Amino acid sequence: MTNTRTGAEVREALTGGLAAAIADKGYAATTIADVVMHARVSKRTFYEHFADKETCLMALYEQGCGYLLGVVKSAATGGGTWKSMINDGVTAYLNALEGMPAVTRTLLVEIQAAGPKAYRLRQQMQRRFADTLVEVVDAARAADPAIPKLSQLLAIALVGGVHEMMLQVCDPYTGAGVSFTSLATAVDELVYAILTNPWSAGME
Repeated sequence: MTNTRTGAEVREALTGGLAAAIADKGYAATTIADVVMHARVSKRTFYEHFADKETCLMALYEQGCGYLLGVVKSAATGGGTWKSMINDGVTAYLNALEGMPAVTRTLLVEIQAAGPKAYRLRQQMQRRFADTLVEVVDAARAADPAIPKLSQLLAIALVGGVHEMMLQVCDPYTGAGVSFTSLATAVDELVYAILTNPWSAGME
């Protein structure tokens, strides 16, 4: 069933199949058979694209994070007041995450316990999210130069804080809880509090 699909499409089907399997039974319990069943390909096809389940997981994680980063950059750099730029980025991020429920468990939980390679990839992607926040704030400072520059350290703290907020309001294992979009005001307030704190200027 894969001969009419490009290599990129097959890889996307496989990462999507892994996301669906993880959402259903968790990463540890997921087998290659589960992945190919969801992707509707053979095991042979799987191994033509990925060495093992871990490399497929890492591709899924990188794919999901890359998409979210693009969404935030596009939404938050459209101009306006600095508060509207921050709000636009936050809202777009939460809406995008809400729209990919099958991937949420991988992004928030499973990647952290998938081994050292996955852990290092997560650290790398967290830094990329932090870099994006710094870029968004730099763009906001063009509208209001009084805003302190956001340091990488504080940006990483923001990324971690938002991550924990999401885990507190929604169970990634069951989907129970309120929607991620309900966090928009709280996330905005967190960012505003840091950006308007005079101590922030000394954290560069």
